[in-house]
Amino acid sequence: MSTEHGGAHLTGRFHFTRRSAKASIATERSTAAVEAKEASIAALRIGVGFIFLWAFLDKAFGLHYSTSSKNAWIHGGSPTKGFLGHVAVGPFQSAFHSMAGNGFVDWAFMLGLLGIGGALILGVGLRVAAVSGVVLVAMMWFAVYPPAQHTAAGAATSSVNPFVDDHVLEALVLIAVAAFGTASRLGLGAWWARLPFVQKHRSLI
Repeated sequence: MSTEHGGAHLTGRFHFTRRSAKASIATERSTAAVEAKEASIAALRIGVGFIFLWAFLDKAFGLHYSTSSKNAWIHGGSPTKGFLGHVAVGPFQSAFHSMAGNGFVDWAFMLGLLGIGGALILGVGLRVAAVSGVVLVAMMWFAVYPPAQHTAAGAATSSVNPFVDDHVLEALVLIAVAAFGTASRLGLGAWWARLPFVQKHRSLI
């Protein structure tokens, strides 16, 4: 009886060990899945952050991509005059024209690009950055206004999709980053989330 009991006991232990092994494998897979998700969101976060940051650098220093050196912000150029001044589609043409070249608008636009880009790349203040970024790209969407097939002068706009363009995709990425990218270990998010001031004001996470 003792041998049979011992066998049952061993069998019980054996089954327990198998269950533990399965649980361990499941945990490892779950951890790997979380890490894959975290890495994917971080890649989106940094990629979109670099779009904002590069726009700031090019407009500020005239790196000869969308902005020539003579039109750089540091050389007296306006980051908004060229783009907003030539808006020829959509319901807000006059509003954008009045904003073009305005000093306050230039500073707000450039600080927005720098702040949003820096926050996304570093992984800090993602909720504020996401809200600000969505507002900014929404304004740019209305400036290019994809639903329009022709400009106010009758020329073709070359729009290929009336609703979804790169601005909409950037907004969707920003929303995903705000929802899933906070406190990421791939950046300064985890450190940022532990700061006492941030813990008291969770909207800053």
